[in-house]
Amino acid sequence: MSGNLTISADIAASGMRAQAERLKVIAQNMANADSISTEPGGEPYRRQVVSFQNYVDQESGAQMVRVDKVVKDNSPFEKKYAPNHPGADDKGYVSLPNVNPLIEMMDMKEAQRAYDANLNMMKTAREMNTSVLDILK
Repeated sequence: MSGNLTISADIAASGMRAQAERLKVIAQNMANADSISTEPGGEPYRRQVVSFQNYVDQESGAQMVRVDKVVKDNSPFEKKYAPNHPGADDKGYVSLPNVNPLIEMMDMKEAQRAYDANLNMMKTAREMNTSVLDILK
């Protein structure tokens, strides 16, 4: 019985690790939301996106989750006319990062809620495990 509860906590822990990695990438995106190239016609910071992958843990047989990869978002950059900027192209336009702070904040809230849900699952599994052990005393 307690083995199933331990597996539940392990599943929740894998979800917490995945969401923590997602939060790290979101923080990088937010930190670079204004990073413009200083090279003439150069590319600014490109937003990154996390994708997850489920896998079967060989030891427990449980379905877990992990970060599959972090990929660059290939959506187009916005352009701003700034002919005096060192990163302006030959037409006087500067490419802006494809990071939308509103989207990043919504992604952050979603990751935070998923992390919290996994944390609550882990706490519940631990409490149930403790209850079983108390009964067996």
